[in-house]
Amino acid sequence: MKSNIDTEKEIKILAIESSCDETAAAVVVNGRDLRSNVISSQIALHTLYGGVVPEIASRKHIEKINQVIEQALSDANMTLDDIDAIGVTYGPGLVGALLVGVAEAKAISYAKNIPLVGVHHIEGHISANYIENKDLEPPFLCLVVSGGHTHLVKVADYGKYEILGRTRDDAAGEAFDKVARAIGLGYPGGPKIEKVSHEGNPDAIDFPRAKVSDGVYDFSFSGLKSSVLNYLNGCKMKGIEINQADVAASFQKSVTDVLVGHAKSAIEEYKMDKFAIAGGVASNSVIRNAMEEMCKSEGVKFYHPSPILCTDNAAMIGAAAYPLYLKGEFADLTLAVWFVNDMERIIANFTQAVQSMPKLTPGLAASPKQ
Repeated sequence: MKSNIDTEKEIKILAIESSCDETAAAVVVNGRDLRSNVISSQIALHTLYGGVVPEIASRKHIEKINQVIEQALSDANMTLDDIDAIGVTYGPGLVGALLVGVAEAKAISYAKNIPLVGVHHIEGHISANYIENKDLEPPFLCLVVSGGHTHLVKVADYGKYEILGRTRDDAAGEAFDKVARAIGLGYPGGPKIEKVSHEGNPDAIDFPRAKVSDGVYDFSFSGLKSSVLNYLNGCKMKGIEINQADVAASFQKSVTDVLVGHAKSAIEEYKMDKFAIAGGVASNSVIRNAMEEMCKSEGVKFYHPSPILCTDNAAMIGAAAYPLYLKGEFADLTLAVWFVNDMERIIANFTQAVQSMPKLTPGLAASPKQ
């Protein structure tokens, strides 16, 4: 890292991530040396309901949090006595899920008398690029694209960010999930749309590419989602057969064009020679390849994490916590979680989960263990 960050002493950070439906722990040394990375995913569990159910996610975090921490320490050949600090995601995310990770981090910090470092989830995604790209240094531009976020960020320095644009409604990953559900692919939508799109024609349907008039770098994907739904409804009313692969490929191309277009404009305006992507949607090979081609044509170096570091993970939290640790930006035991206050979306997801819930068969209710 830069000269203002001391790398002579090994700083071992135990990182915890529990903002949504992955319970994760990792040990990261000096922000870039990944010693362990353990992720307990709940995807199979939530697939039954067509999306993440917050209460179920929270309960699963409670069940798994100690297990992933123990495994991360074991994989790194360390104990808590070797750890210099605890890094933890404090938000944004699901409030119940966040509370599990933050409470665990506070307990370890208090019991072992080591610093507690709170990390913003989006900062974590950006920092995932540092782990495998040892040469990456600020300043650079980063596009964070996930199920809950779509942000175009200027990384001025470690811990210093300027948000150039963000979504005004649905995040890109959220749109992937909703469109996948609409065309019968189910959850999680991103990987399933990418897979089926290889069999389709991306130019078969001309879906819109939204522009925000008062925010040149802002995003809007709700209109695209509605356009897909209108197309599907129109086909059904007219008795036209729906080509699932063509819809998936055309939708994906529309999202890709918007993301690449915004990134290209920002590169040209801010004269940046480095561009990175991060977040779960950044693991999409179509989007990644399009970004790489754009950067190549612009003469810009392109950075991206491996797919395992694109999804929610604790390694990225450890990477983000390191410069905060060196700056002495510690939290105390009053560290509060910061959650997305979107009641309309939470209620809609809960309603859908209840409607999708399988009916209980009489006599098969859970009974106490013998």
